Amino acid sequence: MTPERRERLLSVLNKRQAGLTVVLENVQDPHNVSAVMRTCDAVGIQEIYVIDNKKPRQKKWGVRSSSSAAKWLTVHQFADPASCVAALREKYNKIYTTHLSTDAVGLYKLDFTGSVALVFGNEQEGVSEEIRSLSDGNFLIPQVGIIKSLNISVACAVTIYEAYRQRELAGLYDKRTLPDAQFTGLLEEWGFQEEDL
Repeated sequence: MTPERRERLLSVLNKRQAGLTVVLENVQDPHNVSAVMRTCDAVGIQEIYVIDNKKPRQKKWGVRSSSSAAKWLTVHQFADPASCVAALREKYNKIYTTHLSTDAVGLYKLDFTGSVALVFGNEQEGVSEEIRSLSDGNFLIPQVGIIKSLNISVACAVTIYEAYRQRELAGLYDKRTLPDAQFTGLLEEWGFQEEDL
């Protein structure tokens, strides 16, 4: 591994955010999933969660994309919402869903500096009632147009870039947040040898 490559990968890992994740529930279009993964990588999200109880489990993500982010992310797949939420509760303090409802708060009122999981639903039905009932609340992205929804990958990008903005202002990108075991495991997975360290 070249010294430049080593420094780049270490820089990326040092900015990965242990306290922020994205959950995709039954997102059908693989291009949307790949776009979300690419944005997650861009803002330092390491782990994403995929719930898919409507089609067989995906073996590879973004295989047609030359810029696939999937190889740099940790993807957890679940066949049912309850088991995914149980796993999220072990690592994240809050779970928020995107849902247009009377109790939904605006995106810019959420505090993203804590430990947060953000759930995005599929293209037709949104987040399921089951997931909404297990979450800590709903949020929406403020809009003033006729159409009151965004493409899933766009909605995710807008949301996690607001999280990025808040977390950067709070200094969360200035220090390593990944636990030591996860950090070391990713170093090995990304091809670091002992002489690289």
